[in-house]
Amino acid sequence: MFSLFYGLWKYLFSKTEFHVLILGIDKAGKTTLLEKLKSVYSNLEGLPPDRIVPTVGLNIGRIEVSNTKLVFWDLGGQLGLRSIWEKYYEEAHAVIFVIDAACPSRFEDSKSALEKVLRHEDLQGAPLLILANKQDLSEAVSGEELARYLDLKKLDERVYMFEAVSAFDGMGIKEGVEWLVEVMERSKRTETLRIRAGVTGPT
Repeated sequence: MFSLFYGLWKYLFSKTEFHVLILGIDKAGKTTLLEKLKSVYSNLEGLPPDRIVPTVGLNIGRIEVSNTKLVFWDLGGQLGLRSIWEKYYEEAHAVIFVIDAACPSRFEDSKSALEKVLRHEDLQGAPLLILANKQDLSEAVSGEELARYLDLKKLDERVYMFEAVSAFDGMGIKEGVEWLVEVMERSKRTETLRIRAGVTGPT
C-alpha cells in the first residue's frame, strides 16, 4: 500500500518544470507553433492557423512531456518588441528560435536577431533549438541549408540543434521537443537555475 501511495505522490509532485522561450522575428510562425504544441501534447485544441494573430507582448502555453512540465513563453517578434525579450532571459532553461524557411529575404534579419540573443550573458549555456519552419511550403529550405546560411560559429559550447518543422501540420515538432527535454534535463544551465532557486537535487 505504501509503495502505491509513494508512486502516486512521486508522479504528482516530482515533475520537473522547464521554462522555454520561443523567439524569432515576426511572421516566422511562433504562435502557430505554440498552438500546434498544445494540440499535439494536450487535450486542448489549438487555434486554427487562420485565427492566429501576431503576438503583441507575450503568449504562454503549458504542456507535459513524459514526466516533464514545459512552460513556453512566446514573445512578439516585431522589431519594436524585441527589446522586451531580454526581460525573460534570466529564468529561461532553453530557447527555441523559429525561422521562416520559405522566406530567404528575411534570413539576414533572423540571423542578426539570433546572434544578439546568443550574445546576452543572461542566456549563457541555455540549449538552443533552431526550427526551420514552414516545411509544408515547397519553397522552404532544409534545416541543413539554413544551418549553412546562419553559420553559427561562436556558441560558447552551447548545445544546439537545427530541426526542419511545419507548425502548420506538425512535422518535426515532436522530434525537436523530445530533443530539447533530453538536453535540458542534463544541462549545466538547468543545474545553475536550480542552485539559484535553492533546489539541490532533481525537482
